[in-house]
Amino acid sequence: MTTTPNRRHSTMWWDDDTIERTVTRMFVCSHLIPEEIERLDRTLGFGDGLTDGTYWEWIEQKAKRIFLILVELKVPDQIFGVIDDSWDDEDLPIARDQVERLALTPTRDSRLEQEFYEKQFYYLLRPLRKGEHVIYQDSEVVPLEVVEKKHVPGQTPFFDKVMLPGHPGTVFCRVKMPIGGGYSSPEDFLFDVNGIRNVQNDHLASYWASYVQQGYGYALFTNAADYTLKGLLTTTPACFKNMEKKARRRQVMEWIHCLIDTVCFLHNRGLSHGNIKPSTVLFTSENHIFLSDLLGYTGLDRNSFDKESYDYAAPEQWFKPSSPSSTSFHRRGTVTSTTASPESPNYVTSRSTPDSSQHPMAMMHAPTPHLSPQAADIFSLGCIILDLLSFLVKKHGRPFATHRAAKHKTPSRGGAVPDSSFHRNLSQVESWMTLLVKEAQKKEKDDDIFKGIAPMLHIVEHMLSSHPTDRPDAQDLQTRMYKILTDHCEILEPHCVHQYDNGWDFGMASLKLDTTGNRRASGGSGRHHPRNSIGSRGSGRSSGSVQDLQGQETFLVPRLSRSRSSRGPPSVASSRAPLFTAAPREGWKGPMTFWQTDSRMMATR
Repeated sequence: MTTTPNRRHSTMWWDDDTIERTVTRMFVCSHLIPEEIERLDRTLGFGDGLTDGTYWEWIEQKAKRIFLILVELKVPDQIFGVIDDSWDDEDLPIARDQVERLALTPTRDSRLEQEFYEKQFYYLLRPLRKGEHVIYQDSEVVPLEVVEKKHVPGQTPFFDKVMLPGHPGTVFCRVKMPIGGGYSSPEDFLFDVNGIRNVQNDHLASYWASYVQQGYGYALFTNAADYTLKGLLTTTPACFKNMEKKARRRQVMEWIHCLIDTVCFLHNRGLSHGNIKPSTVLFTSENHIFLSDLLGYTGLDRNSFDKESYDYAAPEQWFKPSSPSSTSFHRRGTVTSTTASPESPNYVTSRSTPDSSQHPMAMMHAPTPHLSPQAADIFSLGCIILDLLSFLVKKHGRPFATHRAAKHKTPSRGGAVPDSSFHRNLSQVESWMTLLVKEAQKKEKDDDIFKGIAPMLHIVEHMLSSHPTDRPDAQDLQTRMYKILTDHCEILEPHCVHQYDNGWDFGMASLKLDTTGNRRASGGSGRHHPRNSIGSRGSGRSSGSVQDLQGQETFLVPRLSRSRSSRGPPSVASSRAPLFTAAPREGWKGPMTFWQTDSRMMATR
């Protein structure tokens, strides 16, 4: 989340506190004529003398929401007739076909009835809270405000910026994903959200809350981007350009160190990012860098070619298919476990490729079933670091891509786009690094920062090794880059200096599931009695688990697959069979048994 003190909400949200503060006696009287004000203190017209309550007391105790709706519809005087029929806030929401029973006008007014039906949901808000997943019905109002629809260069249109009531000045990034397209069901979306909810880091777009509504899943993340590395390499934003020259150079080196630290954070938790590329490296207007795309949703059609993902992929992620007519190439980058397996591939979707061998799609490789996601992360991160170092010496963007693709150029007119990927042009990448070293050496007298480029490129060379086992791990990278910054660049206090502990975290400790809107938004099938047709509104929060059909408490557990040599549980071996039993954690009453059922893992106790 990004804090912007000068940014304020433009929408009035009717939460419980606002309703209580607003609907006072003075407020009610301000919307009534003198005769109606006098009627407020009269005894209720129903009950045959069995109650001595007044109309004002009914409004104050039971009908503040209804009165606010009537005020908005410009018929506040109808509150007396509504009370005479014993309607109160507990009856909300009222089903569309039952609104006419309120008798708001002498003759039926379908337009006014429709307005009442729609407006009532603005006074029945269920707020999004940190760590919660809410299932909203189609008619419900989600209490958030889109503060910027402007497309961030390099990001897909499925990202926007929102603000929440109760969090003034805080901007969240919202990701929109179709249910039934990228995710087959709301449960699958919740399952994936649960897998990232505990992955919290200052340089990650970290999960804050999520919800489902109208066929889409939405996830809110901290840190809202103002630009991406992809955009930076094309057009330098003003917030960076306005910095003093030496401060800009130091900032780039700090960015590199922060990215390495963040990948180290993921890898030491047995996770990998899976889709590091310029459009998933984001920045705020304060030049704060962070990685995004933890859910791995790009907004691309399944049959679309994601050239950027291909260009920054590791070489082992693609191999020549046995048949040239069917090639897998659509990457689904997501936070994954350390070892991929045939049962849980990181890359999905197949389609036919053109016959031209010069087309990038024809040169795509299908994923190897023995891919090491962490080693692939290191390769992609090396590409990003090389981009940033090229930017530092002012040789970046199109010239670098052109240099990589130089050996694939053909003289024919109208030919396919040359392959500018890193993994298919490693010799060109090597010659580019040689060029960068020469350029940096010319500038070493101007700034000590440039003294760190040559040793840093030496590390990048190992990161871009064609063999995964030859690449350094993230912990080693973190140590070596820190030494370069302090010894060569004279950056004595780099921004990110952490020592991460290896550990196993299922990330399911406190995700809360809110489904109380099922009853609320549907409005019921009709009111048989004015006091008991709908029932009372609950708090909308559960204990953090979901009940299955047998009533057994079932936790949604992230899809995890680890090699037997790594710490933590073994990889998934079979379907519909117990995988392993975990020792009790704090708060558990007994051991947890993990089961593989179709595409998800469940934990039962």
